[in-house]
Amino acid sequence: MASPTASLPALSAEELARYARHLILPEVGLEGQQRLKAARVLCVGAGGLGSPLAFYLAAAGVGTLGLVDFDVVDASNLQRQILHATRDVGRKKLDSAAEKLTALNPGVHVVKHETLLTSANALEIVAAYDIVADGTDNFPTRYLVNDACVLAGKPNVYGSIFRFEGQASVFAAKDGPCYRCIYPEPPPPGMVPSCAEGGVLGILPGLVGVMQATEVIKLVLSQGEPLIGRLLLIDALAMRFRELKLRKNPECPVCGAHPTLKQLIDYNQFCGVKPQNAQEKTLQNGIPQITVHELKQRLDAGDDLYILDVREPYEYQIANLGGKLIPLNDVPQRMGEIDREREIVVHCRMGGRSQRAAEFLAQNGFRNVKNLAGGIHAWADQIDPKMPKY
Repeated sequence: MASPTASLPALSAEELARYARHLILPEVGLEGQQRLKAARVLCVGAGGLGSPLAFYLAAAGVGTLGLVDFDVVDASNLQRQILHATRDVGRKKLDSAAEKLTALNPGVHVVKHETLLTSANALEIVAAYDIVADGTDNFPTRYLVNDACVLAGKPNVYGSIFRFEGQASVFAAKDGPCYRCIYPEPPPPGMVPSCAEGGVLGILPGLVGVMQATEVIKLVLSQGEPLIGRLLLIDALAMRFRELKLRKNPECPVCGAHPTLKQLIDYNQFCGVKPQNAQEKTLQNGIPQITVHELKQRLDAGDDLYILDVREPYEYQIANLGGKLIPLNDVPQRMGEIDREREIVVHCRMGGRSQRAAEFLAQNGFRNVKNLAGGIHAWADQIDPKMPKY
């Protein structure tokens, strides 16, 4: 990973002053700081995990930081994505992040990859870096990053967050396991809620992202004991840390003794995420989808609709459409409260929980159930901009 000493870049007088506290550490020293300057690290995602990760790597003097992101800053990001400020809402995350990183350390070269990471471009992007740090929040990209790292021979510094819990490890290192060794198959679609649906403590990505940054620096310096073959579990509410020992799976399809996966695949299909064409947008797993515009028209026309809200009570207090509130987990016990004779439109924050509720109701004899595509979030975006978003 590190270059021979003779080829390491020299440090300027300004850099010697900036990194003085590193230079007096025997584990870093002058050569270690030169290794950091020579390092090329790719951060996949400039959001919750990517913010502290990239910020601390820039501060530490990593010479080249690649950022992969194609999203824009939303107000709901600001609770945890510390690279972005209120004035950045609506701005490209890459532009916002690059500005902050360069302001922090002008000596860091920030490379912006404004693209969705796919099986068509992942290997080419990953190949240009020494280490990849995965700050993604969805299974298709997580498996894609893992497989690209294994195929390209790059260590994958992994982190994930949900609600009050996090994980960190180093995958795809020499002789260590990869992500597929631990999770050969993704969970069924909809089984694991996203942070957008389940929430996340704003400080948690800071905690996990800093751990990822620490692991990256240890790998660059070849110091300490990286989280290779270890999965660190973080419970922020209890402030407890547990460690699980991980072993390389000899039957792993990508890094095992006889790999069957030798090129990147269609990860959306692998994870059960189907691309939506016009027909699929109106019918998902047998459940008709209704748009917020269609719902608004029908409500304005006085149609007799039963609006079922399957969010939590605290969410209902923030914003609601005035429907019947039955949280998703309570639906099986409270089906008797739902009017079977009326047309039912189920909604939640973004459409995931309501889809599961609609499928459950349909399986239990409810004949006329629809899901509100995009949920109350889409209503606030497209119908009522004054409605609070969370």
